[in-house]
Amino acid sequence: MPSSNQTSSGFDQLHERVQRWIWQQQWMELRDIQEQAIAPILSAQRDVIISAATAGGKTEAAFLPIFSKLMDETGSGIRVLYISPLKALINDQYRRLSQMGELLEIPIHPWHGDIDAGRKQRALRHPSGVVLITPESLEALFVRRGYELAGIFQALRYLVIDELHSFIGVERGKQLQSLMHRVEQVAGHCVPRIGLSATLGDMGLAAEFIRPGKGEKVWLVQPEDDDGQELKIQVRGYRILAPDLFEDEDEKSEADIDEADANEIKTADSKDKSDIAAHLFKVLRGTNNLIFINRRADVEAYADRLRRLCEQQRLPNEFLPHHGSLSKDLREEAEQALKGDRPATVVCTTTLEMGIDIGSMTSIAQVGAPFSVTSTRQRLGRSGRREGDAAIMRFYISEPEVTPYTSPQDSLHPELMQAIAIVNLLLKRWCEPPVVNKLHLSTLIQQVLSLIAERGGIRAKQSWEMLCQKGAFTAVDQALFIQLLRCLGGQDLIQQTQEGLLLLGLKGERLVNHYSFFTAFQTPEEYRIVTHGKTLGTLPVEYPLTEGLYLIFAGYRWRVLAVDQERRVVDVERAATGRVPSFSGNRGWIHDRIREEMYRLYLSKEIPIFLDAIACDLLNEARTNFSRYGLADSPLLSNGQQTLLFCWKGDLVINTVLVQLQARGLSVGRDAIALIIEDAAPAKVLRELRAIAAKPPVNPVTLAATLQNKMIEKYDQFLSEELLCQNYASSYLDTPGAWNMISEIVSG
Repeated sequence: MPSSNQTSSGFDQLHERVQRWIWQQQWMELRDIQEQAIAPILSAQRDVIISAATAGGKTEAAFLPIFSKLMDETGSGIRVLYISPLKALINDQYRRLSQMGELLEIPIHPWHGDIDAGRKQRALRHPSGVVLITPESLEALFVRRGYELAGIFQALRYLVIDELHSFIGVERGKQLQSLMHRVEQVAGHCVPRIGLSATLGDMGLAAEFIRPGKGEKVWLVQPEDDDGQELKIQVRGYRILAPDLFEDEDEKSEADIDEADANEIKTADSKDKSDIAAHLFKVLRGTNNLIFINRRADVEAYADRLRRLCEQQRLPNEFLPHHGSLSKDLREEAEQALKGDRPATVVCTTTLEMGIDIGSMTSIAQVGAPFSVTSTRQRLGRSGRREGDAAIMRFYISEPEVTPYTSPQDSLHPELMQAIAIVNLLLKRWCEPPVVNKLHLSTLIQQVLSLIAERGGIRAKQSWEMLCQKGAFTAVDQALFIQLLRCLGGQDLIQQTQEGLLLLGLKGERLVNHYSFFTAFQTPEEYRIVTHGKTLGTLPVEYPLTEGLYLIFAGYRWRVLAVDQERRVVDVERAATGRVPSFSGNRGWIHDRIREEMYRLYLSKEIPIFLDAIACDLLNEARTNFSRYGLADSPLLSNGQQTLLFCWKGDLVINTVLVQLQARGLSVGRDAIALIIEDAAPAKVLRELRAIAAKPPVNPVTLAATLQNKMIEKYDQFLSEELLCQNYASSYLDTPGAWNMISEIVSG
């Protein structure tokens, strides 16, 4: 795979008016990646990936040569499609690119669900310049205006994909791959693809994603020296104290307590959470920071705690929540606060992980262990963006006080060990490779229906050639595709004419015409939370909202006044008490390499220099318990009526072992690091593992057939049992990895 190493300046290759814009910015020189990207992008003959740290100048690296190319050519039509995973990022890039676009007289058009319909109509009537769009809005264009797209995209010169890493290996990424191929089909020519990413674990796999089957021809642009920045990392440990079983409890209900006492209801913090909030308040107040937390419920809880600390000290509130269930207005308020003159810290989930320009953060905090090195690197990149500043990140990890009642798993302090393992791998410059071997049949269903809607009808062989043989779903052969079409036909999603043309069935038309069709991922039904006519955000409909209920939401406390079940609207008013609601969502899957590093840490005697005193104590305690349980000698541990199996592999392998043991009649569950086998002694479990290892690795599709519920992705409900098994096996099972791990156990 070629890699650029230009030593001569590319500045002279840029158009004169682009050079003038650079002079106006008073740049002394172009950055390394900007120099490297000019020649391959200007050639417009190859795909390019630009990978650099957050705020590393990737956008300019792409658009300086792109705008130069547009200035050298004339003609109407949309010239560049910039595809982003986030509407907020599109808004941000629109502001940035418009400054250059105005000077060069190149129109920039933002295009997503929040953009006024009239503005979109004008852009379609006179297509030109650059369109900034989400995959979902691009999907909607194909469905609603498929017959117009050939004219709109005939002059297309570039496809730019921002935050490339966020698409790889997920349903939305497969949708994007398919859409890029379909864009080229309607444009009638190959369009160079330019991927921008701050973090890529495997450049080869990323290149294969951006141009399936031709990844070796993708040009890679990376900084020549990315090791110069100083990093300051600390992992802080906290103990979750065991409850005092003899302490008197106040059993008064909320209904028995008046407003004066209401602020004590459901707000008692455990000491570890209070201590974490106090330390966050102490070290972050007065500066701009991000606090990342894995769960939206915990984002709300900490935003509430930190706001109350500001109120107790009679200070303006500096701590604002930011997550996907909050309204766009509240999220934008938090983003603007970070750009303002007053200090602000935002408590968030992954929503501020990607490249929205919020300025340079003084530091990053992470409450709870992250799930991946990739996301940790992305978050760390938000700090230390000013020249000479260190990137600062603090981890806050709570582990239970070990008592005679503590489970063996909890006594190993897995959250702390996971955080240390991720930091170690981060410092070694490793990050997760993307998963690329999934069938993505759910997304293929969406693309089949979308393609039929775009064209008004298409022949089966032609659709397979476009979507599979030459498109994104290369793992789907013709026989499997025919099976899929028969499933769709049997449920009236599609129908076939006597001439062999595929059309939408009645059920398919209803599905395609609903606004939710354009997303490849699940969009659960939700209540809208409203106060005085202002929308605060949404909560999943399965959350039991009733009149009189107290909530913590958007960083404040509320009382539910009314619930309109038909309109799915909940009216609330401010209150002195509240409880954090539960939100939908899943945690991330852990990679093999992280669990292997955790196992190495248990066996090691090294004490990482980035641990505070309590974290050091917890690490030593975890190692002592690991040794006490003899886990270096055997991964099987008797625990009452249970046997614990410690795999020290990633979640894909652990899930596969779990399914295999369940298929052999064992009752198996799991927690963070162990499989829990009920009513079975270690000797029995070992016999079952030996029986598995005595045979070749099981066929994953056969193994998937033993599971009852395999409907996970959005359109899985339309798959036959056979196709469900194939789809699940490709995404959630690793039978060779599980067989290798089991073989090591039984031979050891």
